[in-house]
Order: sequence, then structure tokens, then C-alpha cells
Amino acid sequence: MSHERIYQYVYADKRAGGALWKHLRTAKKYRKRAGGRERRGQLPNRQSIERRPALIEERVRLGDWEGDLILGHNQQGVVLTLTERRSRFTLLRALSSKHALPVPQAIIALLQWVPHRQSLTFDNGKEFAGHQAVAFSLNTECYFAHPYASWERGTNENTNGLLRQYLPKTRNLKEVSSQEEVRIMDRLNLRPRKCLAFKTPYEVFFQKKVVALTC
Repeated sequence: MSHERIYQYVYADKRAGGALWKHLRTAKKYRKRAGGRERRGQLPNRQSIERRPALIEERVRLGDWEGDLILGHNQQGVVLTLTERRSRFTLLRALSSKHALPVPQAIIALLQWVPHRQSLTFDNGKEFAGHQAVAFSLNTECYFAHPYASWERGTNENTNGLLRQYLPKTRNLKEVSSQEEVRIMDRLNLRPRKCLAFKTPYEVFFQKKVVALTC
């Protein structure tokens, strides 16, 4: 049985008045379907994910990042999330808005200090219209997933699901402080992962052993 068939059953149950959808990890009332019509316009000079080197999909190197925004309740505040594909190392930055100017500035500020940056993959939101400035400043390549194909950025999407444990959809994200950002990043990056042979994202990304966890 495919995952798509399971989703069909869950949402058919919801339409009939059932509550199975509330047990989904993100408890979405509806879901975007693959192949949906794109209404947000095209970003200038965007590189499709189809042009992305195949080795990125294989997770054989460090430095390939995926990026997205998560929104607060009633779109009150946004948080930029960046996740490195191989290590699952994650960076966060709370922003006042999702306009195209603060988003690339925040991406550059977060990544300019890291030792590994080979590529970035985003969705097609207009907030990433400044991708060319990001590519130039970080000396990297930016790629864009197909519309409504969130699985093409699955590492970041899964991380955003984990983030909702700390930043639920009912939360006003304008209230997120820099201290809270650091605390959440520590929780995620110092957590051993089964997919990393029970190493932490920090250990894999920086190739250093964590002696003691303080989170």
C-alpha cells in the first residue's frame, strides 16, 4: 500500500466527519497535491532542481542545504530554516516578514560562517527572489524544486515537522528571541539520529565528537 493511498483514506475519513487526520504528525486539514497549478509567478533566472548534480541526491558530501520558511499563527512572524542534507544540521533565524529583502540577508548571515556550503535548494516562494544575491555572496549554486513537490526538499520538510514541536502553528513567531533560536538549534543538532548511526548532526557536520549533551 502506498503512502498516497493512506492519505486518500485519511482525508476521505475527514470528509465523512472522522478525526483520523488529527493523528497526522502535522495535523493538516488539507494537503497540497502533486501537479497542482502554480499561481505564484516565476522567479527570475531560477535554476530548476533538474539541473542539480546527481551527487547531491546521494548525500555523499557536506554542504548541500535546503531552505524554507515556517509561518506563525495568522502569518504573525516567520522563521527561516536551513537544513544540511547529509548531516541534518539545522540553522534558524526569526524574521519580521517573508518579504524578498530580509530573507536573502538572513540566509547569507547564517551561512557565511559555516565550513561547508556547496548548494541551496528552495521552493518557489517569492521570498526567495533574491537567490542570485545569495549565490554570489556565498559563492554557491541555488536550485528550485518543482511546484508543490515538497518531497524534493524532504530533509528540510522533515526538520520543519520537528520544529513544530517547539514552534507550533498556534504560536506568534514574532515573539521568538535569539536565545530561543539557539536553544532550539541545540535541541535539534545535539540529538542523536538513527539515520546518522546515532551520531548527532553536530558531530557529522563538524566532524567532532560531542563529549556531553547539555540540552
